[in-house]
Amino acid sequence: MEELIDILDEKGIKTGKIATRKEIHKKGLWHRAIVVALINNNNQILLQQRSYNKEKNAGMWDISVAGHLSTGDTSKIGAIRELKEELNVDCTENELEYILTYKDQRIIREDFIENQFYDFYILNKDDVKISDIIVQESEVEQVKYIDINELRIMIDSNLVVERKIMYDSLLKYLSKG
Repeated sequence: MEELIDILDEKGIKTGKIATRKEIHKKGLWHRAIVVALINNNNQILLQQRSYNKEKNAGMWDISVAGHLSTGDTSKIGAIRELKEELNVDCTENELEYILTYKDQRIIREDFIENQFYDFYILNKDDVKISDIIVQESEVEQVKYIDINELRIMIDSNLVVERKIMYDSLLKYLSKG
């Protein structure tokens, strides 16, 4: 069964209606997604390479975890679920540090329109080793930790999924660490 997602208005408020993920993108309906940056005790961020089978940004490097909120989920619950599904990483709501919410509109192709509100969180977790991560193969090719300098190079070289607002906030956050 296809995932059901809450439809939002242009201000990010739930309308009380729901739709499938496919319908959401086909019609360009507003909805919410989460992004989580996992940072270790060396101030390195975990990046994932998106599966080559993804609808968009296939094979590109991306933030640690990103995903849609299922109907009824809070963004923290969605973030916890995505961390577990994509990386097999456990965390609690209290471990997630809310950074910002941003609105993004993109036309990927005629039948795939993204109108999303992203809630961005940072998870500082020292004990997540690459060898402990079990990736969701339908979503993720591989993962790696990188430092702030390598992240800047990857952003400047367009090797990461376009998330300028989020990456600007992340670079600022990592610079403090």
